Amino acid sequence: MDTGIAKRLVIGGILIAGTLLILALYLPNLRPDPNGTEVGGTAAIGGPFTLTDHTGTDVNEQILLGHYSLVYFGFTFCPDICPMTLQTVSDAVELLPGQKSELVQPIFISLDPERDTTSVMADYVGHFHSRMIGLTGTADQVRQAAEAYRVFAQKRPLEESDDYTVDHSGFLYLMNRSGRYIDHFGKDVTMEELSARLRELL
Repeated sequence: MDTGIAKRLVIGGILIAGTLLILALYLPNLRPDPNGTEVGGTAAIGGPFTLTDHTGTDVNEQILLGHYSLVYFGFTFCPDICPMTLQTVSDAVELLPGQKSELVQPIFISLDPERDTTSVMADYVGHFHSRMIGLTGTADQVRQAAEAYRVFAQKRPLEESDDYTVDHSGFLYLMNRSGRYIDHFGKDVTMEELSARLRELL
C-alpha cells in the first residue's frame, strides 16, 4: 500500500476514534434527567437575571427554585401569539390533577420594558393564571434575561404610526426545580400536549 494512503488512513482512524470518545463521554451528560430534578450538563438556555415582578419586588433567577417553571418572553401589546401562549400555559396548568398545579409556576417576562411597567404587568397577568408572575425591568436587565434564554427581540416601528411593535422568538421554556432547562415548546403547542409533558414530570 502507498505510504501516503496508509498515513491518511491511520490519521482518519484516530480522528474517528477521538470523535466517538468525545460523544461517549459528553453526550450522556447533556441529556436532562427524565424526572427533571437534575441536569448533568449545562444547557445553553437559562442563567442569571435580575428583574422586578408585577408587585414591584426585585427578583432574580432564584424565583425558579423549588418548582417547575414555564417561562415565556413577550410583551403586553402583543396582539395574538403572546396572549394565546399564556392562555395555553394557564389552561395546561389547570388540567393537572389535584394540587399538582401548585408545583408549576407560570412566568411571563416582558421584552418591552418601555411600556410594560409593573402596574401594566400586574393588570395583564391578572387576565391569565392566578399564580402567573409577570417580570419586567430596565432595558439592560431585560436584555440580559433575553440573552440568557437565547431569545431574539427587536423593536420595529409600525408603518404610518408613531407606535411600535416587538418582533421576538416565541418559545416557551420548561425549567426544572433547580432552575435548569428541560424542554421548550413552539407557539403551536396545545394545552393537552403541554399538560401531558408536565404530568410526565410530576
